[in-house]
Amino acid sequence: MLRDGITGDWIGTFIGHKGAVWQARLSSDASLAATGSADFSAKVWDTHTGETIHTLQHAHIVRAVAFPTNPHPTILATGGAEKKLRIFDLSRSTTASPASPLPPGNNSAATNGAAATTPSYEIGPNVHNGTIKSIVWGTDSNILVTAADDKIVRWWDLRSRSPISTFEVDGPIGSCELDINSGAPGILSIAAGKTVYFFDGMETRQLLKSVKTPYEVASVALHAESGRFVTGGSGDTWVRVYDYESEKELDVYKGHHGPIWSVSFSPGGKLYATGSEDGTIKLWKFCSHPYGLWR
Repeated sequence: MLRDGITGDWIGTFIGHKGAVWQARLSSDASLAATGSADFSAKVWDTHTGETIHTLQHAHIVRAVAFPTNPHPTILATGGAEKKLRIFDLSRSTTASPASPLPPGNNSAATNGAAATTPSYEIGPNVHNGTIKSIVWGTDSNILVTAADDKIVRWWDLRSRSPISTFEVDGPIGSCELDINSGAPGILSIAAGKTVYFFDGMETRQLLKSVKTPYEVASVALHAESGRFVTGGSGDTWVRVYDYESEKELDVYKGHHGPIWSVSFSPGGKLYATGSEDGTIKLWKFCSHPYGLWR
């Protein structure tokens, strides 16, 4: 679903997947949406018309999709239970007759019913030892990060197609997000086990700090300007707000009725959203003045 980020109003629904949708991402200009699904495909959608532009077939469940953060929406990275990081060039998709043979894993269904091929290549074959759960692109379009079920976070240079750094976390990875609002190069936030990790952007790959919590964290989002970060739990239903410097818990918010698998700040940082297994997304005000529907 596509909704207004301030009011929560429903804009439209993208229809076409035949399995659970594990992740959704918007391009930097919000003109495209990408989704990864349990139906062994990733889809790219036109956010204005709702039409499917590309269907990218895979050999297993697609858990992660990512556009570059710079205005370059013709490139898409995908990953999942195949344990493969793949880069698709959406600008070079070509239509073929339905009877033409297609390379494995590089085919998609065009909206007119004909088949199409979208060139792709794999980064680092046989490197990942677990399902890729998150892909994050930095301000440098040559650098991206993958977080996988093998409990390893990897930084990749697309020019060499190999890892340039790795970091092993203490538990199963829940979420991995880049706070680009903190200024270049941003801060990378990772939830894993009972720990949240903060890295200095993508290029330096320096661990700024790790914060231990008494509970399992499934998701984390940082708002560097206010010095706060928000976590969602996998073992409880509470949203917690922490002070980044002191690492103290400031607030606990209740309202969800299931694990909170996703937390994300709005670009302006005046509200954040939480997505839960209870089937709801909640928007929470993160400023002292009236905003949107909140007074």
